Order: sequence, then C-alpha cells, then structure tokens
Amino acid sequence: MADGSVQGFVRDGFETARTVFEENLNSGADIGASFCATKDGETIVDLWGGYADAARMQAWQKDTIVNVYSTTKTMTALTALLLADRGELDFDAPVARYWPEFAANGKERIKVSHLMSHSAGLSGWKEKVGKNDLYDWEKATALLAAQAPFWEPGTAPGYHALTQGYLVGEVVRRITGRSVGTVFRQEIAEPLDADFWIGLPASEDGRVAELIPPPPGEAVGDGAGMSDLARNMAENPGVDVAETKTRAWRGAEIPAAGGTGNARSVAEIHAILANGGVAKGKRFLSEAGCRKALELQVEGTDLVMNVPARFGMGFGLAGGMLPLPNPNSMFWGGYGGSLVIIDMDAHTTFGYAMNKMVGTTTGDMRAFGLAMAMWDALSK
Repeated sequence: MADGSVQGFVRDGFETARTVFEENLNSGADIGASFCATKDGETIVDLWGGYADAARMQAWQKDTIVNVYSTTKTMTALTALLLADRGELDFDAPVARYWPEFAANGKERIKVSHLMSHSAGLSGWKEKVGKNDLYDWEKATALLAAQAPFWEPGTAPGYHALTQGYLVGEVVRRITGRSVGTVFRQEIAEPLDADFWIGLPASEDGRVAELIPPPPGEAVGDGAGMSDLARNMAENPGVDVAETKTRAWRGAEIPAAGGTGNARSVAEIHAILANGGVAKGKRFLSEAGCRKALELQVEGTDLVMNVPARFGMGFGLAGGMLPLPNPNSMFWGGYGGSLVIIDMDAHTTFGYAMNKMVGTTTGDMRAFGLAMAMWDALSK
C-alpha cells in the first residue's frame, strides 16, 4: 500500500499549519491534499500528503495535480489583469468593442468589468446545453453572445459559475488571437515554472488525482427550493464530477472550472498579486495593475448563490461571505473545497487543493482552518 504520510516543509514558526494539515488527513476530513503559503514572495509552507485516489492505493506526490473547479477563475482573472496592465484591455470598455457580436439582445452597454465581477446578467445559458457543449468553445461563446441578460447588468451580483470563463476568455482571445489557456501558460505559468493548466496536455494525465464527489444530497443541484437562476446554473448542464476523469474535460479550456494544478502552483502564481506584481524575481504587473483587482465592482446578495457577495475585478473581496483579517485581501474557492487567499497587506498567499469534495462552491473549513493557523503565526 502507498505511503500517504505528510511530506514537504514548513518554515520555523509555522508548525501549526502542519499540525492542522495532518489532523485533516488523520480525521478523514481529507483523503489527499496540498497546502502552500507564500510571504513576501518566498514559499514558507509547502505540504502534501494522503492519497490521490479513493481506494488509497496511490500516494499524493509532490507533483500530484487535481481539478480545482472555480479556483481556476482566479487564473483567468489574473490573465485579464495582465492584459489590462499592458493597456491591451480596458475594463471600462463595452465588451462589444472587442467582441462585436456580443452587442446582440441589448448587451451593447455591458462592460468588461461586469464580466469580471459576475454582474453581467449572464450567469448561465438560456438555451439548453449539454456537457459536450462545454468542449465546443465556438458554440458556448456564440450562445452567450446571442442571448439577453437574466437581469439588468451591473445592478447585482449573480455567480457566473461556468459562463464567466467563456466570457472573459473570449475577450482575451479577441484581443490576443490566442486562447486564454495559451496566454495564461505562455505569459504566467511558464515564466514561473508553475504547474497549473487551463487545458491539460494528455502527457500530464498520470499525475492527476481522482476527485471524490460530495456525499449524496450535498452536491451542487441537490438542494430543495433553489431559485430559477441557481437551478439553471446547477442543471444546464448538470455538474458531473466523474467527467473530470475524462480526457475531454481535462484537455478542454473551461476557464471558470476546468483548471488543473496544486496548492503550490496556486499560491506561487498569486504571489504576483500579493507582492506588487513581482514573483520569483520577475515583474508581471505594475503595483497599480495588481490593486485593480481590489476595486469593488458590485456588492449585495448574490442572485444565484443567495449569499452576501462583494466582487472586485475577478475576485471575492473581504467582507462578503469570507471574513478576512486585512482589508486589502481577496479570495476565491472551487466546488468541493479548493481555495486561494491573497493578502496584499501581509504580502501573503495561501493555496489549498484536495480530492475529497464537500458540497460548497467557495471553500470550506479545512482550507480556512489552515489559513487561520497561518494568520495566527504571522501575527506573532
């Protein structure tokens, strides 16, 4: 049987993070997971352990990667922030400036900032779509370009669970002539030697951990009394965790939900934002370009998730559904429990990725407990 013991390192003073991480595995809260933290651009915690499969036959290795669902959105947002910082993308411009077909059905005034902040009124497709349509970029984007918004754009947040990636990704494609996964890989992941993919090559399949779905009754779409918008998000198309095992899912660019990586790549990539645009000695963005992510775009009760939301430019901001100790902080999580937190005041990032899923779409107590242990250690 494989050895699933905890591997990696913690810098002196951060031993509590290892204790919490081990407790999650020992209690069965986690089966396999990774956790990483950076401070001032340096990696201070890098842990992994447990098993990459439900049968507990394969140990979670240093280079194990896993589908992180909506934590992928932060990589798509970072790619857009990069283009904006270079002057190639204007968040205040109408989407139709870059994507003329998008103006159809009264959408000519929707701004790119509305796409970034889940307030464009396009939280799902009005046409019936199936899982294979997620692999058809042209169809997925053309349907969104043609439809009318579900609510008046800019007036309220409503989580664009799958659609945000196609919307922002198509703007990126129209500007650069390259897919968002390609821009992300060439401009961010490769220069950092970071193991995160929006569109995973088949050569990497052997390293991917098996996602273990939430228990029956806790999965997305299982709740009674869902609003029409929430049901549309959950059922059109339905969320099938088993699909993440397929080559079609892994290889497709699904920039809001299909990314594959681990805690190390998530934390080390977002060190760019936590450290004023510099990571691993390379400058990616200006300080102002990073702080653009903190600009509040919309707040209120999310029309899809029915929780308090505060959205900046591509990230959730402190004071919404997740309390954060420092005001200049942002976060996002993925279905099942993955999470990234970026604290610009403390110049820290925390990343967590796992394979045992719970029913949340925005992170859960496993990751938050690790973050609290880190904040406690940082404050000493």
